[in-house]
This record gives sequence, structure tokens and C-alpha cells, in this order.
Amino acid sequence: MHIRTSFPYETTHDDLRIPLPDGTLLYARVWRPLTDEPVPALLEYLPYRLTDWTAPRDHQRHPWYAGHGYASVRVDIRGHGNSEGMPTDEYSATELADGVEVVNWLAAQPWCNGRVGMFGISWGGFNSLQIAALAPEPLKAIVTVCSADDRYDNDVHYMGGSVLAVDMHAWASTMLAFVARPPDPQYVGDAWREMWLKRLEAVEPFLHTWLGHQTRDAYWRHGSVCEDYGAIDAAVLAVGGWHDPYRDTVLRLVEHLPADRVRGLIGPWSHQYPDRGLPPGPAIGFLQETLRWWDHWLKDEDTGVMAEPLLRSYVSDSHRPATVYPTLPGRWVGEPAWPSPHVRAVTYAFQGAPVLVRSPMHTGIDAGRFFPFGNDADLPPDQREEDARSACFEFEVGEETWVLGRPKVRLRLTSEVPRGQVVARLCDVAPDGSSTLVTRGVLNLSARHGRDRAVPWEPGATEDVTFELNGIGHAFPPGHRIRLAVSSAYWPWIWPQPDSAAGFGLEPSGSSLELPVRARALDESADDTAITFEEPEQAEPLGVNSPITLDEPRPERLVVRDVAKGEWRLDVDPRYGGTRVYPDGLEFAEDALETYTINEWDPLSARTRSEWSIRLHRPELGWDATVRTRSEISCDRHDFIASNEVICLEGEEVLFHRTWEKRTPRTAG
Repeated sequence: MHIRTSFPYETTHDDLRIPLPDGTLLYARVWRPLTDEPVPALLEYLPYRLTDWTAPRDHQRHPWYAGHGYASVRVDIRGHGNSEGMPTDEYSATELADGVEVVNWLAAQPWCNGRVGMFGISWGGFNSLQIAALAPEPLKAIVTVCSADDRYDNDVHYMGGSVLAVDMHAWASTMLAFVARPPDPQYVGDAWREMWLKRLEAVEPFLHTWLGHQTRDAYWRHGSVCEDYGAIDAAVLAVGGWHDPYRDTVLRLVEHLPADRVRGLIGPWSHQYPDRGLPPGPAIGFLQETLRWWDHWLKDEDTGVMAEPLLRSYVSDSHRPATVYPTLPGRWVGEPAWPSPHVRAVTYAFQGAPVLVRSPMHTGIDAGRFFPFGNDADLPPDQREEDARSACFEFEVGEETWVLGRPKVRLRLTSEVPRGQVVARLCDVAPDGSSTLVTRGVLNLSARHGRDRAVPWEPGATEDVTFELNGIGHAFPPGHRIRLAVSSAYWPWIWPQPDSAAGFGLEPSGSSLELPVRARALDESADDTAITFEEPEQAEPLGVNSPITLDEPRPERLVVRDVAKGEWRLDVDPRYGGTRVYPDGLEFAEDALETYTINEWDPLSARTRSEWSIRLHRPELGWDATVRTRSEISCDRHDFIASNEVICLEGEEVLFHRTWEKRTPRTAG
């Protein structure tokens, strides 16, 4: 990582408040180049608190953009951080309308030339796409990183029509803790307590809403830009990582947006900006790459960025199973179009006698983290134990086979129960038997005719179902085997259906795997060796300190098995940030633990629990605020049962305490 200290422009930064039409003021931090000429503005718009939680990351990139001639702006969404107003659901109509107002306000400032770009990762990547679909006139280009065009089937709530137990609950409980954090008196003054209490009265767990919409209805269609790609006028640079759950959005965007206004980039990365150097690498000079994008679209400079292939992606070499990889070997390849003329579908037909797929409920315990962030225990370990709980079909690799895109499975199934799910995992099996997870896909059997409806299976009937696995770039070497593992359970990623312990029958003679096989050698006009990137570069770090502790850290992921009871428990420490001290004196501490429990043959035993504690302390102001939350989900045959609790303290005094108990019918989940 190169830390840059000298830039074309000297810079300054200010905190200010952006007015909305209803009088609400949004808190913003603006880094600007010192110049008399107006410049384009870049906007990052998030709920994650610019004065503390994202401040270290913000300091890596916003001053860097300012030093290259842009007004780079970080804004807290309404009801979050030090912004006024009440919090809303994620990507609400209010959030997006406010975002349009912010874009227009920035364009009207005397230091802005009227052109605006928008960027962000995850939430900020989502709302960049969604605000682009509202087409405010000043918004000319966006960079969307690790985001989704489909809020139902490519987000943290549902996968293949099934409830994502692992992240619907984890993220809902995280946001419950985040939204309950107070404004900071250092920036809002004595009004902080009144603002905090008003916000807390407006809090409603996101979980209630998300579980209340178990099929792809109007709630999920809102904000899903796949409903109308044509609404996006801005140029789109779509970026993802093969170890991020949102990477398929990049493939859809380069397929559906006009080729003269979109480029795609997919590396081996996790859910992180590609310049941060977090596993798996290699990291790239991502800020420089985005500068080429901004200079082309916001300054009319010929940077050559639109001469790049429509899609640049990384094809990883085969690698042994591990939960973390500092760097994955491989190569960059370029596609002139998507679907690519360099990729062809190759079908592998299943062989063998009919098989009953009846996986124990803890199948999936080695799935790894749904959102890898570059931590030591994020990625799936060796899949041999998972494979043993699945029905496996194998194919010899005669010559090196590059897979690029979304594999597809066609399965002929017979189910004796009306509800269930099927999971398919693609694995790379080495000669020594080790099994590396390459990619996977899920189908809720009631969603086989479309994600917008729940159609029960007629007991005893046989049907063919087809579904795609998540996209991947991977090279299978000669002498290895391609393994397709099929299971009827995948906990804790997928919440089990009430009758899923019954499993299903699978008929190999009507089943197959289709791989998108990419040509390994291209003609000179499509020379892949031309794809290169500069080394990662950032601005000087903020200078946040993490106090040293003598306490033994708990494991990131701990599996506990009660052999006599047949019960499995997974404890997860998400490790978002821990304890840190900021240069302005703020002491920030957070701790979280997620727990997933299930009995290996009882789908109704599934339980999730998440606990958070967040403390914000300013000794010089005598300010000490603590947020504690607890969130749980259990189930019976007919309902999901959710329990949530928020406790907020000033010092030792409880200022707010509320609990919620809610039953939600299992209409599709």
C-alpha cells in the first residue's frame, strides 16, 4: 500500500449541514481542493456515522479525491449519526428522495461545477444505483461497489426464495444496534439527548418488515433497479468480488445497461473496497481506477477507461481449502460483451441410480460467512464433511477448465412433502481428496415457478427444477474432479422448512450441471495480458488507535456439538471494529456475538440470537452513552417468532428500554 502525501491540489475540509425541503438538516463533511475554479462533486451517502464508524475508511479516499480536484462529500442519512430526522427502513422512498435533494444541493454550490458523481460500497453502492434510477439531472456517473440490483434475491434477506437465517437476522440485529446509537454532543451540542430519545421512540426492528414479505412483492421491487434498467441515465462502473454475495449484480448490469455507459470489474475480493488490501487479494489501485472514471465522465478527459473491456474479471487458480487467503493466484481476463463470445455452456450429465437426499439439519455448518470481510475465519473450510452429508456427482477434469459466469443445475426431484429446499455446491476436489468450495446456489422448492409466488409441491410428484449458482471465475486443473454436491439443508444460511427433514428423491438420469466454460487462449485482438492495474494507493490514515488488551480474544467462529442431544451451535464474532480511540477524543467500543443453534434432525429446533453492546465515551465532555440490544428468532410449523430488546443508558442511568415480541406467519419461508 502506497500512502500518498503529495497531490495536485492542496485541500481543506469542513463539516456542514445540508437543508432538505422539510427543514431537516443532514450532517455532511466536505473535502475540497483549494482552487478558485468550481469542480465536480462526489457523494457518499450512508447511515454509518461519518464522525466515527466510517471515519477511518472515509479518510483513506475522500481527501485523496479532493487532492485530485474533486469536492468529495460524505453525508449521514436522515435519522443517523448527527443528521436530524427520524430513521426509516433501508432504501426507503424518503432516503432516496433526500439523496436526490442532496445531489441537487451539491450541484448548486458555488464550489461545484454542476456535475455530480456518487459512489459507495454495500449500502452506499445500493443507494447510488437507486438514486441513479431516479435520474437527478446533475448525477452523471456512479461507482457502485458490492451492491445489488435485486433487493429480494441478491441481498441479505432471501436466497433462491428461502429465508437467509444467517444474515437476515444478523443484519437486522446489527441495524437495530446501529440505529439506536446517539448523536454526538461534540457535533450537535446539548440537543443530543432530545434527538436521541426522539429517534429511539421511532425505532422498529427491520426484521419485522423483512419477514413480513416472504415473496418478491412490491416491497422488494421498490429500489430493485433490475425492474427497469432503462431508468438509469448515469454512467455506471459496477465493481464486485467473487467472495462477496452481491457479485452477480455486476454481470447483470454489464448485460442490461448500454455498453457505452457501463463497465464491470470483478476481482477475488471479499466485501471490501479493492484497494484496502484485505484478504483475499491481490488488491489493486482502485482509487486510481475510479479517478479515470470520474475524469472521463465529470471532466470530459480522455482517460481510456471506456476503451477497457466491458467486463474485467479475475479467474483464480485452483487452491486448497482455507478460511483465509492473503492472495489468490490467477489472472485477469477481459470480455467485449456479456454474455461473452469467449464463454460457452458445457453440460455434464449425472450418472447413477436414484438417490434419497436427506441431509441432517446442520449441513451448512462449514458454509463460512455470508459476508466475508477479510477476517481469518470468513471463508469455507474443507468441504469433505459437508459433501458427506450431501449427494455428490463427480466429473474428471481432463484439461484445464476455466469457469467464468453462473453455473446452472437441472435436477429431477420427487418430494413427498409440500415444502422444502435444495442446495447445490460446486467444489474443486484435489487428488488428495480435499474439497474447495467454488460456488453454490439455493432454491426454495415453493419458489420454483417464480420468486413472486409460493407454490406448494404436490406430495409424491416428480418435477424438473432449474436454478443458477452464484457467479465465479475459477480454473479447474487436470487431474482434479468437479464435484456437484446436492443437499436438502444448509443451516445457518438457509432457514429450514417445517418438513425439510424428509428430504427428496433425486433422479440422476434427468439431472445435469451446466458450466460456463471460458476459452483459455484468445486471439491478439482480445489479449488478456493487457489488463493491468496500478498498486493500491490511499491518503494518510486518520490515526485511530486500538487499545491493547490482555484478554484472550474469543474465536471468530466456534462450532459446538452436543453429541447426546444431537444439537449443533455456531458462535460467530462478526468483528466489525472493536474498541478504538479517535483523534478528536472519542472512545468507541463495540462487541457483538451471533449464535445459531439446531438439532440435526429437527427443522423446528432452529434458533438464532444476536447480542450487541456499543459504548461512546468522551471523557472531556463527561459524555458516556451505551446501547445494548438482543434479538432472537425461533419458529414453529406455522410462524416465525421474533423477540427484540433495546436498552440505552447515559452513564449508569437507563434512558430507554423497550422490547418487541412478534409472530409472523410462514407463508413461504
